[in-house]
Amino acid sequence: MDTTSKAALSDITVCILNARDSTLLQFAYTGENGTFDFQDLPAGKFLLLVSYPDYADYVEDFTLDQQHVARDFGNINMKSKSTLLQEVIIKGHRQAITLKGDTTEFDARAFVIQPNDKVEDLLRKLPGIQVDRDGKITAQGQTVTKVLLDGEEFFGDDPTLITRNIRGDMVDKVQLYDKKSNQAEFTGIDDGIKTKTINIKLKEDKKNGTFGKAKAGVGTDKYYEGQGIYNRFKSNQKFSVYATAANDGKTGLSSADNNNIGSENVQIGDNGLINSSIGSDEMDSYYGKYEGNGNPTARNGGIHYDNKWNDGKQFINTTYQIGSIQVTGSNSSTTQQNLPTGLINSNTNQAFDNYSSRQKMKTAYRLMIDTTSNLRITMNGGMKKFRTNNNFQSISRDDNDTLINQQTRSVTNDGDQHAINLDVFYSKKFKKPRRTFSWDLNGSYNETQTKGYLNSEIDFYNSTGQIEQMENTDQYKTTDIVNSALSSNMEYSEPLSKTFSLLINYGLGINSSTADRSSFNRSADGSYDKLDPEYSSDYKFNQLINQLGAKVTYIKGKSWFSFGTTASAVGFDQVDQYTGDTYKRDFINWAPQLYYEYSFSSQRSLRFSYRGLNSQPAIEQLQPVRANNDPLNIVLGNPNLRPSFNNNLNLTYHLNNPGTSISMYLSATYSFTSDDITNDIAIDSQSGQATIQYNNLTGETPYNYSLYAEVSGRIGSTGIYWNATLRNEGDISYNYINRSLNTAKSYLYSGWFNLNKSKTDKYNFRMGFGPNYMVNEFSLQPQYSNNAGGFGSEASARLFLPWKFEIASNLYYTYKGSTQAFEAQGRTLLNADVSKALLKDSSLKLSLSVNDLLNQNRMFDRSMSAGTIRQSTFSGIKRYFMFSISWDFTKFGTLPTAN
Repeated sequence: MDTTSKAALSDITVCILNARDSTLLQFAYTGENGTFDFQDLPAGKFLLLVSYPDYADYVEDFTLDQQHVARDFGNINMKSKSTLLQEVIIKGHRQAITLKGDTTEFDARAFVIQPNDKVEDLLRKLPGIQVDRDGKITAQGQTVTKVLLDGEEFFGDDPTLITRNIRGDMVDKVQLYDKKSNQAEFTGIDDGIKTKTINIKLKEDKKNGTFGKAKAGVGTDKYYEGQGIYNRFKSNQKFSVYATAANDGKTGLSSADNNNIGSENVQIGDNGLINSSIGSDEMDSYYGKYEGNGNPTARNGGIHYDNKWNDGKQFINTTYQIGSIQVTGSNSSTTQQNLPTGLINSNTNQAFDNYSSRQKMKTAYRLMIDTTSNLRITMNGGMKKFRTNNNFQSISRDDNDTLINQQTRSVTNDGDQHAINLDVFYSKKFKKPRRTFSWDLNGSYNETQTKGYLNSEIDFYNSTGQIEQMENTDQYKTTDIVNSALSSNMEYSEPLSKTFSLLINYGLGINSSTADRSSFNRSADGSYDKLDPEYSSDYKFNQLINQLGAKVTYIKGKSWFSFGTTASAVGFDQVDQYTGDTYKRDFINWAPQLYYEYSFSSQRSLRFSYRGLNSQPAIEQLQPVRANNDPLNIVLGNPNLRPSFNNNLNLTYHLNNPGTSISMYLSATYSFTSDDITNDIAIDSQSGQATIQYNNLTGETPYNYSLYAEVSGRIGSTGIYWNATLRNEGDISYNYINRSLNTAKSYLYSGWFNLNKSKTDKYNFRMGFGPNYMVNEFSLQPQYSNNAGGFGSEASARLFLPWKFEIASNLYYTYKGSTQAFEAQGRTLLNADVSKALLKDSSLKLSLSVNDLLNQNRMFDRSMSAGTIRQSTFSGIKRYFMFSISWDFTKFGTLPTAN
């Protein structure tokens, strides 16, 4: 009935929705007297939705069961929208999470943040997303490696320059998805190449203005921190510049950004080429990472500009960055090596002083040639210098505690790397729907030169504890590795019917590289001029690949299905330029794949994928050259290695229920490998020396699996958001030790529960905790299992007090239980600060903070591989107090809006 006129309303739409996912069950129209009636509804919880133009929607929930077999709604009063706007103010919760295909979208305005909070603070409040104290982001059980701003890169691949720079109140939506390759995004056909990505969408009224931050801090024990960030956004233009300098762990750079100054090897979708690993060498190198190990001193800066013009038909995005980092510190490790006849237990202490500096520039240009054609050109390159100084002391004993060997070793190395990469991508859509053509052309050049010294002294002991042999190594080593590559991949899609499409592709790849590694022994006069042929080599590699593939896609209704394969003919030539010997390989790679997606509704979907892939051995695994960077562990290549074949299966289920604010994500993966390339280790139990070679595994199939469940929601109208995860991972691998097959089993069982609640200008609160249990077992010496439980927790709180005072604290606790090889380890990190905001907008802040109040910051880690279990303990930044002053400035203009 109309509320004002009291007249019955006919032809009104009445819908019955499932309460759990808002899917439509039945619908009807009211008769002339405004009545409606539904019959034969099943038992369950439902929503009644009544809607009509010019009237506000009416929604009511109801339940049918054995006690309530019918429901009479009586008279439903419909209010006109004009009357509603004049008389009624409605308050309620925003729909926080929405599923759009394979994208999970969070409405930023549904989550409470504080003034001057950054994107990182917002992300910490989103269900299912975790941000650790170093800025690393994890979502749906996977690491987020790329963060975009309005769909575009911002300062390259460093997520922290968005998450710790952009203000949280500027964000409209946060989108989480698996970013596909350029050609897969264009054609819509999955090629298996995905990157876990977050896209930050800005509010329209926050795209015009200036904002930034300046901060300076000085602390005890000579700690300091300084940063300046300036951003100017104007419509389609973004300009940003930043500079940082600190020795308190805030490097401002992610490991992903530091690792990629250019393309390191050519790729044609399905890994047809042998990996050249041009970025590595036999000597220790340093790529500018800081992961909490040691004490860093970092200085970085950069400038970014992007712009769209000509009605959005042209776009440019360019970034230049420069920086350096020096990390000094120490670590100690305990190792248990399982043998068929017993154990070797080793203790190693390391002191290191590593330095890296680099410059990097990336420019992307897009041109919309016409309404059907687009061109994108991307160029990036850089220069990197690194210096390492590592000193080791180790001692090994057998399981009877008898001394086997002692080693003192030092490795110093200086290196230079230059890289450039050019990518051109052209796409064309034809008049016929779903008929497309794309061409991706890529070229790269990469050169690494290093020089350094290896000095090792080893004492070998007999069974009575007396020195039986001494082995000294004193060498000067140089490497010169050059790689150039060219790849081309063309794809054409053709609709076969309304539901079927065909995609065919042809790829060509050319890779040429040289690797000159020389070792010189020291002469009597002190000069290093005696070439050691056993540990020297000069190889040239040439690879040629021709790839042909076809995929069929079926899309109808709620289903999306695709399947196909690629076949790659690979030719590989290796020339020993010392001897002139030539080694040739020719082989065929297959890469079958299958993908299926079913969307039950806009808020619920199921996906399944299979992908098979040949993996070629790396050059270091193939070339028959002995590497003696560690004389106790000699690595020897095997030119007879065959490619391995990996099978990957993945199943995911995603549900979002706006009615209950419940979001669920389930994932299961399983992978197994044929002809796996595994370590074949020969260990002398008397001396402890090991020679490591690679062989294809026969008769056994290694596999791993992962089960992950995540549920998120909101507790009624309390404003408390919760998130719970369960994880089970398993890995079964094999390797040979002294010709005996060793089976390594590793299982992880873990859970985590998280709560957070915020109230503007009142408080922030967040806490999380969960247990875990790790199983580490070897078939060799199974009585020495290393199974242990553990526990982790974290909590943070910020209180806003009168007179613009704030107090805040965060707590991190980690515990790993004892095993037969290792003692229990625990660490508690407690940080706190008190601050006072000044100025009318609270943009100026004075802070006094303390880092690691309990002075327990010593990192530890456990790992297992190839019959070895290792526990390492690292030095880190200890307790210090710091006084700092910061200024957040912002000034936004307004955009004209419709009246």
